[in-house]
Amino acid sequence: MKFNLSEVTEVIQNRRTVYPEFFSDRKVHKEQIELMLDNAKWAPTHKLTQPWFFKVFYDEGTKTFGEFFSETYKKIAAPEMFSEMKYNKMKNRAEKSSAVIVACMRRDEKERVPEVEELASANAAIQNMLLTATAYGIGVYWGTGGVTYKPEMKDFLGLKPQDQVLGVLFLGYPAEEWPRKTPRKPREYYSEWIED
Repeated sequence: MKFNLSEVTEVIQNRRTVYPEFFSDRKVHKEQIELMLDNAKWAPTHKLTQPWFFKVFYDEGTKTFGEFFSETYKKIAAPEMFSEMKYNKMKNRAEKSSAVIVACMRRDEKERVPEVEELASANAAIQNMLLTATAYGIGVYWGTGGVTYKPEMKDFLGLKPQDQVLGVLFLGYPAEEWPRKTPRKPREYYSEWIED
């Protein structure tokens, strides 16, 4: 066997969502984030379009992101729909994180492959990052709420209309024990074999 399969399997099976409310004050180092980004690039990519793009907010940048995220929500929410609790959560989650990474798909300019393939590739790159974080013991919350999919977010990030935001990754070390495994359906529920 080329690699230790039990260790690879353990990393995959131990990936968990850890909410920023449960992050400790322990700092995620820049070098760790750089390795996450380096591992992202090994995702499958048809015609080598490499459509992933990550905007990293680090140190004081997390506050910059939190301000944008919460204030934009406040600005565009209908008054009857605005929630002070949601506003504070959006701001505090960013500030509680060691880093905030906005994961995006930048569409191939020549559109050589279908968009769905670009999305699949960028999401595979995100999974590589999540597995790297898990190996480090870093918790990640992949959020898609608030203004994640709004045009204001694309403008803030400098994306083009054909590009897409895939989510916001909040990074931090868990303050408590690593979360337990959540139940998953056995493979019989999500696979079908045809052998003749």
